[in-house]
Amino acid sequence: MDMFPHERSLVKAFEGLPFVMLGVNSDDDPKLKEKNEKQQINWRSFKDRRGASPSITDEWNLEGWPALYLIDHKGIIRKKWLGGADEMAIPKEIIELVRAAQGDQKKER
Repeated sequence: MDMFPHERSLVKAFEGLPFVMLGVNSDDDPKLKEKNEKQQINWRSFKDRRGASPSITDEWNLEGWPALYLIDHKGIIRKKWLGGADEMAIPKEIIELVRAAQGDQKKER
């Protein structure tokens, strides 16, 4: 079952723009890298090291999975979805942040 077509399409749609998708995975599967390759994960995905100090879930005060954070180009969390997100709303939110990042890039030139 292909669980990630929407995420793959977002990475493709915003390719070349100031946009990056990062994943954090809590699976204990020792073959996680192979699993991600099989599922064609086309974005960086980190393993949350539970028990490590600090773990990503501790740092971000994560309350459950799946969780989605939309972070702007300045590193500020602008939106958080817990338990899934409206697939139609996500691209609109990303477009706003990409435009803001592009505007700041033009100012810096």
